[in-house]
Amino acid sequence: MGYENIEFEKDSVFLVTGGAGFIGSNLCEAILNKGYKVRCLDDLSNGKQENVDLFIDDPNYSFIKGDIRNLDICIKACEGVDYVLHQAAWGSVPRSIEMPLFYEEVNIKGTLNMMEASKQNAIKKFIYASSSSVYGDEPNLPKQEGIEGNILSPYALTKQVNEEYGKLYTKLYNLDTYGLRYFNVFGKRQDPNGAYAAVIPKFIKQLLNDERPTINGDGKQSRDFTYIENIIEANLKACKAPKHAAGQAYNIAYGGREYLIDIYYELAKALRKEVVPIFGPTRKGDIKHSNASIAKAKELIGYDPDYSFEKGILLALNWYKENI
Repeated sequence: MGYENIEFEKDSVFLVTGGAGFIGSNLCEAILNKGYKVRCLDDLSNGKQENVDLFIDDPNYSFIKGDIRNLDICIKACEGVDYVLHQAAWGSVPRSIEMPLFYEEVNIKGTLNMMEASKQNAIKKFIYASSSSVYGDEPNLPKQEGIEGNILSPYALTKQVNEEYGKLYTKLYNLDTYGLRYFNVFGKRQDPNGAYAAVIPKFIKQLLNDERPTINGDGKQSRDFTYIENIIEANLKACKAPKHAAGQAYNIAYGGREYLIDIYYELAKALRKEVVPIFGPTRKGDIKHSNASIAKAKELIGYDPDYSFEKGILLALNWYKENI
């Protein structure tokens, strides 16, 4: 269970792309806490300097400000690295519908640059962030790898293309790639601000400020919310995964199912707030229900998440109360 007992060679070097973002900064922190070297690559377009300033005094930490759309920067960032944890991307389904060309550039070309740079530098393992959005309109639950529907957004398409390139780079170039299909990640340092903020931090911030949150749709959509510590475990276990597990994508979730309206009222109760939400229109490209089978990740990469939604939400709430 967890990742506390996962060990690597003493001088192992990890490159975390998008390391100044929510998921990336948590990965940097966990790896540094285990005593290994971390190199962070981020252009700070989405990530925040304050997320990585926490590590500035750690001699095992270094920062490269750079854009994954630049192949030369990617190659330089991979020099002397053992493991690449590629988190850099632009998220948000609705924003991708407004900006498809930009998403193509960053999420597809940028990821391909990182795979190519990893290949050229003989990286041991290339772990990359995929997404539950690749399931599209496939209605069956739980979501299972190999049973995908029609893609519903440019964002989802970029992640699907990343997975196809991952397969090819394993097959053609012997680069061990592992795609992690994250399901609705939440936890400390997730940004509660902006039009495209994730729902949990947004609800918490609005409730703390006595504002009325807007719920898109009827609130009866369900999600497999996944606490950040489970995501760290999956990344580190993928770095230790057997070669025969490479070239594939894996659901990374807890395997639970929470309804948005229930989460809202649970948060309101925990914060002792009586604020009635506003119900707005359903967002374009959104999937109604999301719940993952994690059997494949358990079997092939040893993923065994410790943090249920209930356990994670208490930790997240405490962090936001202290930091908002």
